Formats: sequence, structure tokens, C-alpha cells
Amino acid sequence: MTAGTRAVDPRTGAAVKAADRAHVFHSWSAQSLIDPLPVAGAEGAYFWDYDGNRYLDFSSQLVNTNIGHQHPKVVAAIQEQAARLCTVAPGFAVDVRSEAARLIAERTPGDLDKVFFTNGGAEAVEHAVRMARVHTGRAKVLSAYRSYHGATAAAIHLTGDPRRWASDTGAASVVHFWGPYAYRSAFHSRSEEEECERALRHLEDVIVFEGPQTVAAVLLETVVGTAGILVPPAGYLAGVREICDRYGVVFILDEVMAGFGRTGRWFAADHWDVVPDLLTFAKGVNSGYVPLGGVAISGAIASTFDHVPYPGGLTYSGHPLACASAVATLTAMAEEGVVENAASVGERVLGPGLRALAERHPSVGEVRGLGVFWAVELVVDRETREPLVPYGATGSATAPMAEFAAACRKRGLWPFVHMNRTHVVPPCTVTAEEAAEGLAVLDEALSVVDAHCRPR
Repeated sequence: MTAGTRAVDPRTGAAVKAADRAHVFHSWSAQSLIDPLPVAGAEGAYFWDYDGNRYLDFSSQLVNTNIGHQHPKVVAAIQEQAARLCTVAPGFAVDVRSEAARLIAERTPGDLDKVFFTNGGAEAVEHAVRMARVHTGRAKVLSAYRSYHGATAAAIHLTGDPRRWASDTGAASVVHFWGPYAYRSAFHSRSEEEECERALRHLEDVIVFEGPQTVAAVLLETVVGTAGILVPPAGYLAGVREICDRYGVVFILDEVMAGFGRTGRWFAADHWDVVPDLLTFAKGVNSGYVPLGGVAISGAIASTFDHVPYPGGLTYSGHPLACASAVATLTAMAEEGVVENAASVGERVLGPGLRALAERHPSVGEVRGLGVFWAVELVVDRETREPLVPYGATGSATAPMAEFAAACRKRGLWPFVHMNRTHVVPPCTVTAEEAAEGLAVLDEALSVVDAHCRPR
């Protein structure tokens, strides 16, 4: 079956599913309770199954196929690199590795001109934290409660959402704090300005009471991703930068999900002209075609390791196939105006369309986002803001969100759902027409959720 072809082949689909059920152990899942969809192919903003059902991908899989599925230039680059040099150890200089690093450094803010490559976002966070600890000689890292930074040993402790609970030993030199979230303010704020001021005061208090001399880094998602697509209020990131500078703390921005066009800029930090000391990336750098992530490093931190070995490495750091796909992705995104398209679709279609849905549906508590990075927060009561499902809910308590997701899929839309939210995160290449198609499905599916609202 070739890209663009949707031949109906249920027998093959059944065989794929049977093999999956027999041998594949899935992440974040109770294995006997899941029902994975066998996927036959994908192209652009769509993928399809073996029964001929096509889905508009409003999840970008895991918010990573920024350039869309099966982009021909990226596929060709992987094929060409495989024919020339499939793999080589990270200690060698390789043209595609150097070019990928150069193209990334061209787009990162400030002097983040050195790149350490990893296999994905969690490893990028692990290594950024290690760099900060070695650079400062301190151990503690501060991260926000509403955050997701990965599922490896340090990253899962740094994560702030309930997925860390099963693995959190409380002994990883991690301290959590409250980030800004005006809709559900931990600071009883009455405005975005007040939320910003109080969140910054809270962060500084945490640093002071933990002992600044013990704090290596503050780690933040520039725009919080899986935990809510929380766009920081104006002045917040600049305020964090100033606090970090005052106490000699390394400022790490996690752009694994927000980077490479997702917010309508190459990096989300560009919206606020903030330059971190370290920036982690993955996902959108090559749309996940081959696993790749990394850390962009400032001159000051890079110089720490000029004459002292960096205590870390990966066999597949800067893998040639991954780097070739990154070079092709970044080049195609620049040539085809993909970042500009994400900004335009967000401003002209998704933002206005989602706000219109909020006016029609009592289940919508808040809409927020940038570019092709949006969240629709669902509630049972707009006045009390009680979420549609409880925080950290599992099992039958999540039934209303499961009904919503099923209603979307039935109508040919694959949604991204998490807790009481649906995230509207199509590829950065999505057209205005495709975005409007998805909004129409969301409109119908939200009517299912409205039935759970308390009457007024």
C-alpha cells in the first residue's frame, strides 16, 4: 500500500492487531484494557486504518509530526542517507550531524550555538539537568507541578503531572513549584498581571527557602504542553530569567513539544524574547520520522567542558539517519513557510473557531493557545469551573472524556485528550480547510459533552 492509497484490507488489519496484542507492551496502559488501532498508512494531515477509515490527525500523533505525515523530501533524505552511511559512532565528525546542529543553532535564541544530540526529549532533559548540575556544582532542580518532562529516571521526577506518582521516590533533588495558570490560579489572582506577579514571587520564595546555593536550575516548559497548553502571561519568562540570574541558577527551557513551529515561531521562547542557558528539543526537529532530540547549550555552559570531560554520552547521539531527517525537515519547513502557516492557521482559523465553540457549548470552560497548539478545557459547570473529570482520574471516572473521544473518531477526527482537556494540535502544515473540517467535528462532539453539564 503506498502513501495516499486507502485500500480496504481488513484481513491484514486483523493480523497486525493480533500480533500487537500477542507481543507488544504499550506505554502508560493497562495492557488488557486497550484496543490499539491498526494503522495502514498516512499522508499530510491524515492517517487511515485497514478498514478504509480515514482520520484527520488533530493529535499530530504525540504532537510531533509538525511537517505532516510522509513528507516526500524527508522520506527521500532518510533513504539517501541510508544508502550512503547508516550509522557511525558519535565521536566522529559527520556532515549531516554538523549540518543539523548548524541549522538548529541558526534558529535557537541567543548564543545557544552548541548542540548535544540525544534520542528523544526525555534524554534531552536528563542531559540538560546533568550539565546544569556539573556547571553549578549544585544538586537541586526546580520544576512546575503542571508539567511533563519525560519518563526516564530524572525526567519523571521532574514531571509535575500524576504520571510521576508511581515512580516518585521524593529523593531525586527535585523541588516542585506552582507555575502561572490564571484559569485555576494557585495564587487567587484576579488578572493575568496579578498571576504573573504572584507566580514570580512564589518561585523566588521557593529558591530562597530551599537555599539558593543548593539550586542548580529552574526547568520550565516554555508553553506547558501535555499538562494543559498553558501560555505564560506577559513578563513571566523574563521574570524567571531575572530571578535565575540574581541567584546564579541555570535557566532551562523545555521546548520538546513547543519547538520547531508548533506555536507559530521556530521556538516558543521567541514570542517573549527570552534566552535560556539550556534549551531541550525533540519531536518537531524532524517530526519524529527517526528518533532525535537534543540540548542547545549556551557559550558559558559549553565552556565549562572545554577542558573537563562532559560526564555523559549515548551510542546513537547524532545518528546519521536522524540527523539527515532533521536537515531535510528544517530545510523544507523554511522553504515551504511551514512556521508561518502554523501562525496563520492559528490566528485566522483555530483561535477564532475555538472561541466560537466556547460560546456555543456550556462544557467549554476555557480556550487557550498559539499557532497550532491549543487546549479546550472541559467543565461540568462554568461558574465553579469544576472539571469534566477529576484531576488524575482513572477508570470509569474518565468516561465523559472517553465519550468525547469516541464521538470525534466516529466522525473521522483523531483527537488528543488528556484529563479534562482536548488539545487541538494538528500538523504545522494543516490547511485552513482541514482546520475548519476538524472544528466542525469538534462542534458535533462537544454536544455529547454538554449533556454532562449541570443545568442552570
